[in-house]
Amino acid sequence: MAYLNPVRHITFDARDPYALAWFWSRLTGYPMEEDADPDADHALLSPGQPGVPGLLFLRVPDAKTVKNRVHLDIQPPAGTRDAEVERLTGLGATVVDDRRTEDGLGWVVMADIEGNEFCVERSAVERGLVPA
Repeated sequence: MAYLNPVRHITFDARDPYALAWFWSRLTGYPMEEDADPDADHALLSPGQPGVPGLLFLRVPDAKTVKNRVHLDIQPPAGTRDAEVERLTGLGATVVDDRRTEDGLGWVVMADIEGNEFCVERSAVERGLVPA
């Protein structure tokens, strides 16, 4: 029997849904909707794969004020964790806490352009899950 993932979307509250969706589109590679409107109250990123949740960004009037209770762990599919941290910083993310260890393990806690935390772990290549 095939498993159907019940999670349809992972939803983010956003002051600017379009800008936040643009950031996460660059992070994940998920495309923005073709008819995405910068003034709309929502923006959706669809991975284009059955059973994989999309990312939905909904306009809210208030800014983020406390630490996330849920966050995403990002495992870059290629390259290195450190290169991904550098790339994401270039897109406007900030480093919140650096948990990398001298032996090359660990992760980096980052925040997107609206302050939502996420972690960048070692890449799939660094973990030996895919060839370099």
